[in-house]
Amino acid sequence: MATFSKSNAPLFSVEVYQNEFLPEGGREVNAIVTVTSTGGGTNGGIPLTGASASASSLPGRRTDAAVVVMVDCSGSMDYPPTKMRNARDATAAAVDTLRDGTAFAVVSGTHLATEVYPGGGRLATADATTRARAKEALRRLSAGGGTAIGTWLRLADRLLGGADVPIRHGILLTDGRNEHETPEALRAALEACAGRFTCDARGVGTDWEVKEVTGIASALLGTADIVADPSGLAADFTRMMEHAMGKEVADVTLRLWTPVGAEIAFVKQVAPTVEDLTGRRTEAGARFGDYPTGSWGDESRDYHVCVRVPEAGVGREMLAARASLIIPEPAGGTPRPLAQGLVRAVWTDDMAASTAINPQVAHYTGQAELAQVIQQGLDARKSGDFDNATAKLGRAVQLAAASGNEDTAKLLAKVVDVVDAATGTVRLKARVTEADEMTLETRSTKTVRVKK
Repeated sequence: MATFSKSNAPLFSVEVYQNEFLPEGGREVNAIVTVTSTGGGTNGGIPLTGASASASSLPGRRTDAAVVVMVDCSGSMDYPPTKMRNARDATAAAVDTLRDGTAFAVVSGTHLATEVYPGGGRLATADATTRARAKEALRRLSAGGGTAIGTWLRLADRLLGGADVPIRHGILLTDGRNEHETPEALRAALEACAGRFTCDARGVGTDWEVKEVTGIASALLGTADIVADPSGLAADFTRMMEHAMGKEVADVTLRLWTPVGAEIAFVKQVAPTVEDLTGRRTEAGARFGDYPTGSWGDESRDYHVCVRVPEAGVGREMLAARASLIIPEPAGGTPRPLAQGLVRAVWTDDMAASTAINPQVAHYTGQAELAQVIQQGLDARKSGDFDNATAKLGRAVQLAAASGNEDTAKLLAKVVDVVDAATGTVRLKARVTEADEMTLETRSTKTVRVKK
């Protein structure tokens, strides 16, 4: 394990878990890279106020954040009328959770995007007065119009882009499908916003499209979830804003170096959720590739790195990859690693050593498969392929039980009757509520860590 830190900065550490032994001629090296950030003024997501909110996190950097809350105000938010009221109350709760000094704005989203507060293409600075004015403006929100989420994101990007702050974050709420712009328009908006701000997305009720909401969160390195009962919005928005207020370092990059002849096969975040980062690689010089990880507070995440190395004979060993954590330097200086870890390859004729699977690698391989078979099972169920749905969801039950993923196991039990979890023997339930099915799909990528 290697750790690096700057004065007053969060301390990052990297630990690598792997079986470095390969059989003669073996080429694939798998490792779990655990990244942990602690200290430096981070607070685990508890909102700060006053002097504590303005403490420096990095030399030469401001700790201030900027947040834009995007509230769906389309016509469907009036059915039932309590939904719009709950959305107003939730946004007010989020505003109350802002720490002093945070730049913020509220956007009303329909087939257009409109600034609710403060207006004028700018952001307000959170204090007692601006919070009160924002909540007064929220009382005037009403439902009407269509849904074009790409326009909301582009307005949020313009507002956040004008803030000279390191942490830029969005919170997006929708209750319906993105019916008033093309999928291509939404995809273009996400591509334009990616890397500029992170965004948590929430679907309220059951009339929205899971893949749209999870796709937004994935593209913008945020979280996605369902709030089936609108009365739960205020608590969820408070938690989201607390989490955003706990962020201290933005634009953290996982940089992987590989030697001549080696290449990265894939990179996946595997905890706390599964997220494939392979296609997001950007080249960073000879044999270096950068993978975005977003903003960090006090937290720990796991990444599965798979490296293909050249064939070698027994007794040979090599450094297969070096994993470093990088953040941009002020004024375009050369970034220095916050922490780094090494992935090794050693060729042996000891069959027991070369065939052993590292527990962390085995666990997260199973968690990634769990997320995949849940999606496949639900898609098969929707298409009427019940035999395939039963097989896939049965495998999901088996994986959830074996890994101790109790939350996912409980969600699966609302979709299938479990006959034998150990063997994955299940029966599809004849009746499943839409909320239960959507909750399972939305939360399918959430993982648990290895049992100690």
